[in-house]
Amino acid sequence: MNSFLKICALCVLIVIGCTNDTQSEPQIETIKPRLLEDIIKSDTLKAITTYSGTTYFLYRGQPMGFEYEILQRFAKHLDLQLEMIIARDENKLVEMLNKNDGDLIAYGYTITKERQKFIDFSDPLYISHQVLVQQKPKNWRNLKLHQIKEQIITNPIQLIGDSVSVKKNSSYYQRLKNLNNEVGGIIHIDSIPGNMTTDEIFANISSGNIKYTIADQNIASIYASDYPNLDISTKMSFSQRIGWGLRKNTTKLQDTLNQWLKREKKTLDYKLIYNKYFKNKSSFRRRAKSEFFSLNEKKISPYDAIFVKYANEIGWDWRLLASVAYQESKFQSSDESWAGARGIMQIMPSTADELNITDPTDPEQSIRGGTKYLSQLFDQFDKVTDTIQRQKFTLASYNAGLGHVLDAQRMAMHLNLNPFVWDANVEVALLKLDKPEYYRMEIIKYGYVRAKQPYYYVRDIFEGYNHYKAFFDENTEK
Repeated sequence: MNSFLKICALCVLIVIGCTNDTQSEPQIETIKPRLLEDIIKSDTLKAITTYSGTTYFLYRGQPMGFEYEILQRFAKHLDLQLEMIIARDENKLVEMLNKNDGDLIAYGYTITKERQKFIDFSDPLYISHQVLVQQKPKNWRNLKLHQIKEQIITNPIQLIGDSVSVKKNSSYYQRLKNLNNEVGGIIHIDSIPGNMTTDEIFANISSGNIKYTIADQNIASIYASDYPNLDISTKMSFSQRIGWGLRKNTTKLQDTLNQWLKREKKTLDYKLIYNKYFKNKSSFRRRAKSEFFSLNEKKISPYDAIFVKYANEIGWDWRLLASVAYQESKFQSSDESWAGARGIMQIMPSTADELNITDPTDPEQSIRGGTKYLSQLFDQFDKVTDTIQRQKFTLASYNAGLGHVLDAQRMAMHLNLNPFVWDANVEVALLKLDKPEYYRMEIIKYGYVRAKQPYYYVRDIFEGYNHYKAFFDENTEK
């Protein structure tokens, strides 16, 4: 064989070897993970999650959910902001994590050996087991319990030859594959789209569009409370651990989270949060039937159309205006502050007169007046070129008064910070103005201010705005 043929043969062998390796091992992106030091430096913990009535949702303008509330507490422990990253397709959770879209998967994620090949897990947040979700007989209200049992699946063996619908990358899918080996027969597995929410799956089972599915018992129990025609009594697995997913080689984040969880799970607050979402069935039913439950209808508040109307007049996103109103009054039109501010936008009486507001409790007058006042303040910061930064100056002025924000700009210049950038500049200078050695300086014209209040006010409004953007499109109400 001449040298040319030898080289060709060697190339063929290399190609064959590479092809076999590629087929035998799943391809995982090897993007360098964000380590705990990187997360702390960024000032933000990014959590990948999904929408559901127990994990993360909005109710009457307020973000809620078991994972969300526990995450908030963990982020606060680390002195970090929390950013929720929504997985539109539940089958993409691990892929998103390994692409650095987020720092962890905060979702009721069953810890399995298969998943541990690709990601690490936190210590369990709770223990559950899988159950079959199915319809009761049509006339179940007229039947005794034993008669109902006679007409439904009570043992997984009875599913042989039938079909069960689950998401492909779920632990339920793997459980059904294992069951096929255990029962010595075939239970057909139908794939549910990864973007279908838990709420939608239960609604489809209840209506008969899906015959069977599987869910964790604690989640099934709370959802079934809203669908009395569903049965969730048939066990499909032994007890399983539910945790949060983390990237490989993020040991410091994993250890920090586990140490915190070990302490947190012993607290009364943790137990109350768990019971709030997995035990309190009446609260769940009330949310599930509300038009202001984000998984039902695209509404933040009863006043969304008014927010759209006046936000358009000043060129703001209506969801940002809604977040201001929620922060001010939680959409309660009759609210009055300790200082005498009234209405949805909490406008002071003297300012209300200037804005021609005759009835501060009237939602439209309050939102119209509040928006006009925001516009007037916005015009005061024409040297701030970035729109988001300019809105933050405006909101701080709405809360603390224009004079104090102008003082904060002067203080920023004194500290060699940028007086036209709010984030990490003027907001830092503002925090100095509740200390005598700073607010008594000659450059300060308006004296003492409760600095932490406007500082967190701006942050809280933008946090709410980010939640609203995640759930509601900008054009929802237009």
